[in-house]
Amino acid sequence: MDRRSFLKVSAASLAAVGVESAAVNVFAKSPESATEDMTVIFLGTGAADWKGRDSRGELRRLSSILVDRKVFVDLTAGNIEIIPPGIKPEVIFYTHSHRDHYDPFAALKSGVRKVYLSHTWFDVAQRDFKTASKELGVAIPEMVPVFVGQPLQVDDLKITPLPANHATSNTFEQTLIYLIEKNGARVLYATDTAGIPAVAARLAGIDAHDPSGKPITGLIMEATMGLEHHVDFRIYTHSSVGDVERTAKVLQKTGRYAPQDGQPIYLTHLARTLNGTQAELDAALPAPLCAAYDGLEVVFKSPKQLSNYP
Repeated sequence: MDRRSFLKVSAASLAAVGVESAAVNVFAKSPESATEDMTVIFLGTGAADWKGRDSRGELRRLSSILVDRKVFVDLTAGNIEIIPPGIKPEVIFYTHSHRDHYDPFAALKSGVRKVYLSHTWFDVAQRDFKTASKELGVAIPEMVPVFVGQPLQVDDLKITPLPANHATSNTFEQTLIYLIEKNGARVLYATDTAGIPAVAARLAGIDAHDPSGKPITGLIMEATMGLEHHVDFRIYTHSSVGDVERTAKVLQKTGRYAPQDGQPIYLTHLARTLNGTQAELDAALPAPLCAAYDGLEVVFKSPKQLSNYP
């Protein structure tokens, strides 16, 4: 089935009726499976060069997701405005310290009470949160250092930090991507990273050379560099559409990717200066790639719900 048939509402059609963003179920939940599925809402899908609506009329907030309405992965001020009404997540996982992903003031304003981030910049974050809490007059949240390969449990979600191929001004900071698991669903959230590092692939179980591995059932990956072969410094620390497409083909060929039939691979962290509009991406991206957009909600089903799961 063509991936576009699963997208019930596109960003272009939303704009046409004056709606900036909305949550859309791509793979709708049934009442009996609702508690077993993993839901992801894209609170932002843009890279650092997005500064509000651009001259084309496009708008992408900075990249962030909300998992099962209770766990943020990254968060900045603009993301808060599209959190579903009545939802008050208290847990956040950070990928790294770049300010288009990390904003202690936004985290505290949203009500976050527990913060997970790499031990390699934990002292930096502690100082930042102490400053923000003092200025806002709120308590400092519980802060937990994480280590590559160490699984962490948040209710029924298991979240494992994996190494990314990215760098920050903190020379020895280990940036992260995350494997998020629930009831057999295994979703890899990979931003910001130039490809999937070998150690990350091994720890996630998608290294074809490791007989003990197991497939992921969902992939969300950055495509900062866009469709073209841009001559741009960001190539050292970010992926392109071509990189994601090749990654997908390798995972499929080696049996390390087992999605629900027709489920796209979602692209995020799309640079304004290196990518086309949502409509242009929708028209140009090769299946199974799909450009996510702000407010999009997707469902990753438990393999127990899938008849074709190996």
